[in-house]
Formats: sequence, structure tokens, C-alpha cells
Amino acid sequence: MSNELEFLSRRVASGKLSRRDFLGRAAALGIAAPFANALLSSAARAAGPVKGGTLKAGLVGGESTNSLDPALMMTQVPFAFGKCWGEMIVELSPEGKLENRIAEDIGSSKDAKTWTLKIRDGVEFHNGKTVTAEDVAATLERHSDEKSKSGALGYMKGIDTIKASGKEVVLTLKEANADLPYLLSDYHLIVQPNGGKDKPDAGISAGPYVVKTNEPGVRHGGERFANYWQGDKMGHADQIEVIVINDATARTAALQGGQVNMINRVEPKIVDLIKRVPGVTIRNHAGPGHYVFIMHCNTAPFDNNDLRMALKLAIDREEMLTKVLRGYGSLGNDFPINASYPLFSEIEQRKYDPDKAKFHYKKSGHDGTVLLRTSDVAFPGAVDASQLFQQSAAKAGIKIELKREPGDGYWNEVWNKQPFCASYWGGRSTQDQMYSTAYLSTADWNDTRFKRPDFDKMVLAARAELDEAKRKQMYHDMAVMVRDDGGLILPMFNQFIDATGAKVDGWVDDPHQELMNGYALAKCWLQA
Repeated sequence: MSNELEFLSRRVASGKLSRRDFLGRAAALGIAAPFANALLSSAARAAGPVKGGTLKAGLVGGESTNSLDPALMMTQVPFAFGKCWGEMIVELSPEGKLENRIAEDIGSSKDAKTWTLKIRDGVEFHNGKTVTAEDVAATLERHSDEKSKSGALGYMKGIDTIKASGKEVVLTLKEANADLPYLLSDYHLIVQPNGGKDKPDAGISAGPYVVKTNEPGVRHGGERFANYWQGDKMGHADQIEVIVINDATARTAALQGGQVNMINRVEPKIVDLIKRVPGVTIRNHAGPGHYVFIMHCNTAPFDNNDLRMALKLAIDREEMLTKVLRGYGSLGNDFPINASYPLFSEIEQRKYDPDKAKFHYKKSGHDGTVLLRTSDVAFPGAVDASQLFQQSAAKAGIKIELKREPGDGYWNEVWNKQPFCASYWGGRSTQDQMYSTAYLSTADWNDTRFKRPDFDKMVLAARAELDEAKRKQMYHDMAVMVRDDGGLILPMFNQFIDATGAKVDGWVDDPHQELMNGYALAKCWLQA
């Protein structure tokens, strides 16, 4: 029986038998639908990617203020669409290994202060020009410039000189950094003609799709780039489309109704219901992503560490993990690193303690309410999480006033601007990259305004330390400093929960970010 089904599944993969007929034959043989579908998926993967069709994603994380400028990308829609049209210097594989893209090879001096990128021949931009070492150098130069407001600026400032010579780009660092190749995988560093200095939001790079539609906050679309240098690996659909659907209910309905082929940010509370929908598959995996509440350390009343500590002790993490994430995550400990990072070390878990919270709150001298801004787009269940925080803090005598902000404009008007709000981080490839992006005093995305020269020195020292044991201890000390003195309240690390509809194949779990590290539209295909 199994041999017959395997034969028939191969006929489906080759286009000689319809999926409907196969499932009908399987049912006649008494084979359960999940097993039959698994056979189809296995046969499709063995047959290789299917070219053609239109692959659509319904995503939360799009706003009318979004830009195609890679430096300004901060939410899910620009991130995922950028992975469709943009090409990177290097990228991380799902296993965490470096994959060379535009850089064919990367080498360094023994002291890890001078790095040489060999630029690949024959990679073409969407405008027909060949990618050169000068384009790569200009890209890195632009993201090193404070005027760019790049999300990569925090660690790009560690580069002293950038020089293009022939087919190579030579980088000289201010301090040694063994992690440099991993930092270059940052999603902001999309290689553009002349680095994007002429027109940063033109949407031109060397990725698998050419931008054809760009309606911020509504939809984005692309057509397969015929001259993509690795078209056998990505760019299988003729067209891709990202539809902005910030409402969770509407997003789920669009997947169930077949209007889109995949969605992001499935709310944990409906995962079990979605699993029962025919043809829909939940794609969940753990990673470095975390859901947070951020306080500006330089803005009253949060410039008082006793108040910050009171709020950290007034949040019931266990309750939040259970009621908001429904187990699809793990406890956070007020620093942005978990076991996803290789040099992670355990620190005593902070717990809900209303008595200690009350002590620190009284010591702070603050009187009155504390305003917390939240929104549905901050993270799945953010409004519910904020209400739980409000309730647990009340038991410590702390009054939290909630202000529910609209989704459109949240990331431009609230995050990194207002002193206390709900937010999220997708995590980064290394501890240095996470700390350099969000905790260095000079980082543009330092959303807690944690600015300490001694911490900055520790970040730079850890970059230059090649002894792994010493470096791990440095990261431990940095974590304690952020945990005890910073403005980060991190109650939980989330799992990324996406979902795909019928006929979507080629999915590979990637722990780095949602939607296969943003590549789902570029790497998946539709079964025939």
C-alpha cells in the first residue's frame, strides 16, 4: 500500500496526477489525510522547487510611514519584503553558519582588526549594472554615517576605514572583532548601487525579486528577477506580494480563505484552533526574539533606578508566559540574551515579588500613576500582557495607566520616542550585535536610553577578547549590568509562530527571525 502511495505522490510532484485525485485514492485505501499530505510534501521536496505562480503573504508590521530605505527598516513588513528584493553581503544559514552571498570569501588578520571581503563576480543589480567592490564599500560607508539613521549604526561605528580595491573591500576596525562576518548579516545592510547614497529608497539591489509595487501600509509586490545569480535556490514564484493586515483576526481569515499563502505573528491563544483548519500548517520555533516593556533611563520618573526596579519586580512573568504565550516561549530575565546565543550564561531568575516592588517604589519617592503605552502591533497579545502587568503592579501599590495606541504610526511615534511602552526585539546573530544595536550609548536604536561609559567599554573589550572563557564572563557581567540598572523589562522570550496554507512547500524552520528569517516568500514555492 505504501509503495503505491509513494508512486502516486511522485506522479503528483511531477504534475501527472492532481492532488485531489491522490487524496481521494489515499482515502479509499484508508490512509489518514495528515500522512497522505506528509507524503506529498516529501515527494515535492524530492522533486525540487516548482517555478511559477504568485505567492502571497498577509503580514502584521506595515505602516504608511514605511520606506524602502534599508537603513530605516524596523518592522516585519519592510524586513520580509527587503529579503525579497535585497541581496546581502553574507547571510546566516538556519544552522547559524555563515553563507557567502555578494562576498565570495571573508578573511582576517590574526588580530581580527583587518578584514578582507572578496566580492563575487557576475552578480547583477536590478538596473542591469554589475555589483562591484565600490558598491559594497559605499553601502557600508552609508550605514556608518549617523545621518543615515541606520539600525546597524551601533556596531558599524566600530569600523575605522573602508576601502575598495579591485575585487576586494578592506575593513580596518577600531578594535578587534572576531564576530565581524556575523555582524555583516544584519538585514539593514542590503547592498545597493553606490551604497544607496544617491537614492536610498529606490528599492534596487540584486535580490531574487524586482520591486513592482510599493504602497506603504497597504501592499508591496515584486516580479522574479530573471538574472538573479542563484535563481535555483530562491525566487521560485513568478510574483510575490505582501499584503499589510495588522488585525490578527483579519490576517487569520485571509489565510483560511486562501487570499494569502502565509501569515506571521499567529496569536498563541488561537494556535490550537488554527491547527485544525484543513490545509493550514503552524510553523513555530524558538529563537532570540523577546517581548518587552521599555523605560527611558534618562526621562523622569524612569531616571530613578528604584522605580525601574520596582516595575521589574512588579511583573508576574510566570502568569504572562502562561496566559499570553500559552507556553510558546520561555521566561525572560531583564536582559536580551537567552540560550540561543553560544556564550549565554545563566543568571538568577528574577521573580514576581510585590513586597520588594513596594519597597523600591516607596524608596523612589514617586507618587501617582505611571503611563504605559501599548498596541496590538507591539507584539501578539501585547494589550493583554499590559493589562496583566497593570494588575500585578497594583498588588504592589503601583498604579499603571494604560494608553492603547493605534497600530499605524506606533513604530514612528511611540517606540523609541515615548518613555514607557510595549515593544519587541527579534534578536540578533551575536551578543555583540544585540548589545551594540540597542545598548551602546551611541546606538540610534538605544530604546531604553541606557547610556553608561563603563558598559560601552565592556562592549568594546568583549569584541577584542579572543579567549572564549574570558569573553563569556564579560558578557555575563554586561547582562547583570543591563538587568539590574537598565530600563529593560523583559518578561518573556517568544517563539516565532507563522502559518502556511495549502500547497506551500519548501519551508525550513529558521531560529533567527520569523518567516524563515524573512526568506519565506523568496525560498518557498507552490506545489503544482
